[in-house]
Amino acid sequence: MTAEPMIDSHGDQTAAAPAPVTVRASLSPSRAADFKTCPLLYRFRSIDRLPERPTVEQARGTLVHAVLERLFDLPAPARTPESAGDLVAPQWDRLLTEEPELATLFADGDTIGPQEFLRSATALLDGYFAVEDPRRLEPAEREALISAVVDDELLIRGYLDRLDVAPDGALRVVDYKTGGAPREAFEARALFQLKFYALVLWRTRGVVPRVLRLLYLKDAEVCDYAPDADELVRFERTVVALWRAIEQATARQDFRPRPSRLCDWCSHQALCPSYGGTPPPFPVAAAAPDPLVDARSRPVAPGADE
Repeated sequence: MTAEPMIDSHGDQTAAAPAPVTVRASLSPSRAADFKTCPLLYRFRSIDRLPERPTVEQARGTLVHAVLERLFDLPAPARTPESAGDLVAPQWDRLLTEEPELATLFADGDTIGPQEFLRSATALLDGYFAVEDPRRLEPAEREALISAVVDDELLIRGYLDRLDVAPDGALRVVDYKTGGAPREAFEARALFQLKFYALVLWRTRGVVPRVLRLLYLKDAEVCDYAPDADELVRFERTVVALWRAIEQATARQDFRPRPSRLCDWCSHQALCPSYGGTPPPFPVAAAAPDPLVDARSRPVAPGADE
């Protein structure tokens, strides 16, 4: 396997530029996980680009991520639970301005109202402070887009919640999860996501992250995993093989459903053959989306990415 760096903020700016590569497609951990979970779900999201109504769980996760990102804008002594709580309402107002459709979350007589929603987000922040003290941290990057080219033509990329860099250069990738600590199937998906980031960092910076850390805020639990270079080589082969399977399914226009427990959260059951539905006609080549444009960059199913 070969890889060319796409983003490397630590590289020598005077070094010769790498040889150009021809990128034919891109893959994010969310889209890769979609295909692993259910090929038809991948098609609905990445090829058909079907709209999905936001859920309370998604919105809560987005809000908590936004608050934790802004929390580190404050001076270290001010990063307290009270300060985080004070950020909840302003960040929600900002999200409503940027994504007006979020205002519909509480319009259908749901059991949770806007105030209870904000209180539930604050409760998750309490879970964060139970496992970390942000006054002792200075993250190197937050909500950072990282990417690399593998196999000479596949761009892999994703958004890091947080990257910590130790004085000796060791990397720690931190990902916030607003759902409960997962069962085995969900934990495997979460680690898949973090290994994706670890591979990109290794290929662009030449450093294998020392720790991949999942912070489960609802249960105030921490899950640490230490990858090594041999494992990331194998993981790179897995990612490339996964993309080739996606290419084959696209060429054959054959994306089959794979029913699982995650179907309970799927927005597309009405179109799924497993539930008596019929998928829309496969998009013609001229109307197919640009493979370099990822339809979504955020988790979508509570308990899966959240």
